[in-house]
Order: sequence, then structure tokens, then C-alpha cells
Amino acid sequence: LPLGAVQIKLLTIGNSFSQDAVENYLYDLVSANGDTIIIGNMYIGGCSLERHYHNSKTNSSDYSYRKIANGELSKTEGYSLKEAFQNEKWDYISFQQVSQHSGMPETYFPYIDSLIVYARKHTDNSGLKILLHATWAYAQDSKHSGFANYGNDQLTMFQTIVNAVQLVADRVGADFIVPAGTAIQNGRTSSLGDSFCRDGFHLELTYGRYTAACVWFEKLFRVSAIGSKYFPETITPFQAKIAQYAAHYACRNPLTITSLANYKE
Repeated sequence: LPLGAVQIKLLTIGNSFSQDAVENYLYDLVSANGDTIIIGNMYIGGCSLERHYHNSKTNSSDYSYRKIANGELSKTEGYSLKEAFQNEKWDYISFQQVSQHSGMPETYFPYIDSLIVYARKHTDNSGLKILLHATWAYAQDSKHSGFANYGNDQLTMFQTIVNAVQLVADRVGADFIVPAGTAIQNGRTSSLGDSFCRDGFHLELTYGRYTAACVWFEKLFRVSAIGSKYFPETITPFQAKIAQYAAHYACRNPLTITSLANYKE
């Protein structure tokens, strides 16, 4: 590693929302900053904390283990949580709730406490840090059945997720929260509008996913996403700027929406 360069090993225990956030542009953002990252994502579509918990108890190998090292994504099917925890000396392990329950604190317990104990037991790093990934509210016109949990209202969903994740982080002693949902909500105040989801709940594939990746980059490396030398060629410089500012303001003010309405093309 070059002098001053940082290497981080991150494992996310998640579902398609962790896939949206960390599998696409995070490696390139880190690389452009002169640092390196190994990213593992333990993936089951639509997986809740309760299911992750049961998987830990039964040593289930239902996961697809997605690993990005040296910029290459490999996928190993039939993987267990224990295998993933032991695969690298992880610096950070992140947990998140399934999207329709993410604003409901009671759905996190007792599962997350047990999962954290299990992660610490099987990870070879006494300095392991535990993160919570605060995910985004659905698009206002989302047809997701779980949107009813929030009165089919985006701002209600946003605020309840922020509050729930904050409460859970305090209770479990998480090292920090990755406020991806706040970044997406910030982005929605810009002229890009409510276009950050591709199907009402998963992120738009280019600037949507890039916005989330910028938050992860800034939180992990403590470097402002604003002015990053990397953005995907599929987005415009303006979209990149909105994504970077949305992410940066989310990291600075994770509990509230920062308007980007004044940012023009």
C-alpha cells in the first residue's frame, strides 16, 4: 500500500438494499481516493434480521456471498454467516433490517443483539466495528405492499427509519450508522426529484446507487464525497454533483433532510 493509504475490510449482512449500496460504485470511489477496500455482501433477497438470526442458529448456507477484491466481483452460492465472518479479518460488519420493517424498532429485537454476539464470536478481530445501514424510504408512488406500514407516505417512512435506526444503534452500541436513506431523501429535494428508485423501492441503477455508495465511502474513510474524482460514465456531472452533495450532507446531518433545490445544472 502507498504511504498514507487506508485499507478497509467491510462485510454487509443484508439483501438487495446492501447490494444496491455497496456492490457497484463503492470500490471505485475508494480506489480513486488512493485507498483500498475489500467488500463482502451476504445476500438473500428480502432477508429480514429475524431470518438472518435463524440462519445463524441453524448455520444455514442459504446465502450468496458476493465479494469484491481488486475490483473483481465473485459470487459463491451456498455460504453460511459463520463462513463469511471467518473469510477475512473484517474491520466493519454492517447489519440492516428488511425495508418494509426498517422503521419499526420492535422488529430488530432480539435478533440484532444475538447477531452481533455471533459476529464477534466468529470474526478474528477484537477491534471489529459494528455498523447499521439506515436504508431509504420508498418512492412516493411505490406499489410495495410494505409501504402501508408507513401510511404510503415517503416522509413518514423516512422519519420512522431514521428514528428506529438511531434507537437501535444506541441500544446495541453500534459504532456508527450509515445514513444512506438521508442521502436519498436529500437527493429527492433536487431537480432530479423522486427518481432515485427504479421500481418504487430499489435504487435507480446509476445515480441512485452512486448516491448510496458515496455515503458509505464518506462514512468509512472520513473523506468528503464532494469532488470525488470518480463517478460512473453513465451519469452526468450534474447528477454526480447532486449525489455527492446529498451524501455529504447526510453524513453531516443524518437526522434531517438538507434541501438541494438551489443546485442547478
